[in-house]
Amino acid sequence: MRATGTFTVTAFVPTGLKPDPAVSTGLPVGVATMEKHFEGEVAGRSATLFTAAFDQTTGVGTYVAMESFEGSLCGRAGAFNFVHSATTSGGDRTAEFFTIVPASGTGELAGISGSGGIAVDAEGTHRIWFDCAWE
Repeated sequence: MRATGTFTVTAFVPTGLKPDPAVSTGLPVGVATMEKHFEGEVAGRSATLFTAAFDQTTGVGTYVAMESFEGSLCGRAGAFNFVHSATTSGGDRTAEFFTIVPASGTGELAGISGSGGIAVDAEGTHRIWFDCAWE
């Protein structure tokens, strides 16, 4: 089953957490927390731990995010975790990874499994989809 929606980032808070011991690389590594709000067949909110090696000026880098989602997918209410990652060279998304964490679902989303994706259209709208199944 595919569930689609849009989301907005309502909070992005850098944590100041850095790799220890410090290792000098060409891109700085940072950690932030995020909150997102979702609308559509994917409706609710998420809390995210966001890690990236990224250059703000050029838009080049890679991120890894672990999200805890609470809300509904296609009318089923509950919560679950999902993880995603992508690389950008400034205007594209490559090397994308997106999966629902096994055994993380609660409520009517218990037993959820699958994958999904994120895309940002030319107008800046953030779109998300889940291709999911239940045990």
